[in-house]
Amino acid sequence: MDINERLDDTHREILGFFPLDLLDLSNLDAARVRIAELFGAVPVELPSTVTVDDHHVDADDGHQILVRTYRPPTPTGAALYWIHGGGLVLGDVGMDDAHCAAIADELNIVVASVDYRLAPEFPYPTPLDDCSQAFEWFVGQSDQFGVDSNRIALGGGSAGAGIAAGLVLRARDRGTAQPCFQLLRYPMIDDRNETPSSYEITDTRVWNRPANLTGWGAYLAGQNGTDGVDAYAAPARATDLAGLPPAIVTVGELDMFLDEDISYAQAMLRAGVPVELHVYPGAFHGSDTMVPHADASQRWRRDEMAALRRALGVTG
Repeated sequence: MDINERLDDTHREILGFFPLDLLDLSNLDAARVRIAELFGAVPVELPSTVTVDDHHVDADDGHQILVRTYRPPTPTGAALYWIHGGGLVLGDVGMDDAHCAAIADELNIVVASVDYRLAPEFPYPTPLDDCSQAFEWFVGQSDQFGVDSNRIALGGGSAGAGIAAGLVLRARDRGTAQPCFQLLRYPMIDDRNETPSSYEITDTRVWNRPANLTGWGAYLAGQNGTDGVDAYAAPARATDLAGLPPAIVTVGELDMFLDEDISYAQAMLRAGVPVELHVYPGAFHGSDTMVPHADASQRWRRDEMAALRRALGVTG
């Protein structure tokens, strides 16, 4: 699909600024450099009232997992634990500094963001383990941060949302710490790439089918699409979603994850999980952050912030 034909002028203009090879992952090292340069070229101004601190959590293998916290002056006792995107092979905690600090400032909550290890250097389950162990650390340290451990939401974008969905499934099954809410923004959850929408997006300026195949292949060490992939790695494969925390699932109409995300929301609903689902017309993968001034992006942010307010009991 040529998504340009279905974009409004605002989205089309912004997308035109991005290089055509932005998300060409045929050379992953080069792609990482491009993405880092892109984010590095954008000035990041954080609210002056938000305090940012880095913490290091011991992983089971001795690795130090970086967790960055964003704290408003007088937090309300609630928190969001955030997992960044990047197709399982790109990105770092710094890419979402502005996003996390803005949420901390607007909702007056603590936000914690985890810097997990990436594939292919560290395939599944290492990224999930990093996020899970850091989440359990954050819950265990909640008193130190002035946070009620029963008022911690879990959120993520794209690959981060997929890891978040896998984390809550595994936590439910193991009886470990669970968040009170899931914020799943265009989650990357199905390694099989069999839905109609997974074939539609080929534009290399946004997350596309070739990039998705590369990301899943790296994460699952080439086993993507086979029978041996478990639901903690690819939550769309889960057959039992009962007992999960309430969720909001948000995705754009022109996102290759559209079908899998709608299906996952429907499956949670059938399992008795309260779910709020939003599909934004004319929005592509990541356009909420790439085109933040667009009407769809503004509504997107309001919907997610409203859902967090309700889930965390935040007023004002």
